[in-house]
Amino acid sequence: MKGGAEESREERSYALDTARLGIWCFLATEVLLFGGLFTTYTVFRLRYPDLFHTEHLKLNRLLGAANTVILITSSLTMALAVAAARQGRRKRLRLFLLCTIVLAASFLGVKYLEWSDDFSRHLYPKTNLFFSLYFTMTGLHGIHVMAGMGVLGWLLARTRKGHFARASRTPVEIGGLYWHFVDLVWIYLFPLLYLVG
Repeated sequence: MKGGAEESREERSYALDTARLGIWCFLATEVLLFGGLFTTYTVFRLRYPDLFHTEHLKLNRLLGAANTVILITSSLTMALAVAAARQGRRKRLRLFLLCTIVLAASFLGVKYLEWSDDFSRHLYPKTNLFFSLYFTMTGLHGIHVMAGMGVLGWLLARTRKGHFARASRTPVEIGGLYWHFVDLVWIYLFPLLYLVG
């Protein structure tokens, strides 16, 4: 007969496995969404190579590269937050969650500057096919960043109330998986839009 502590440990393990399965199913639908956009972009890129090459040169590579560095750094801070949760170190968990949120806000700030510059040069979604896809894909990714900030903000607020002890860290792990997915999408978007055209 199992003891109470062992049963509780098994229940936590079951809950974590169930939550992981749920987030992976959700991320699979997200992969289909962005995969469809990537495929659409590739098809039109092959059909209109001159247009896409000419138009992608109008993007600000410096700001795009800065945002890539910001998001990769945020992945590191999120990984450190998950590690802190596993070790039951709430203070470090709060610190790294806050760092990740600040980096996400910085990403959106840079994207705001970039879009403002685009608009000042009369580059809009209706300008042509390339910019229609560019604004759609980066805008959809920006919405995912904002959703991620909401998740991280909720985690931070719960952590400040003393939640997420070492044995109940599942929400932090799930939030971490989502955030890494958001970063991964950008890592594909940056070379596709800014470098390859």
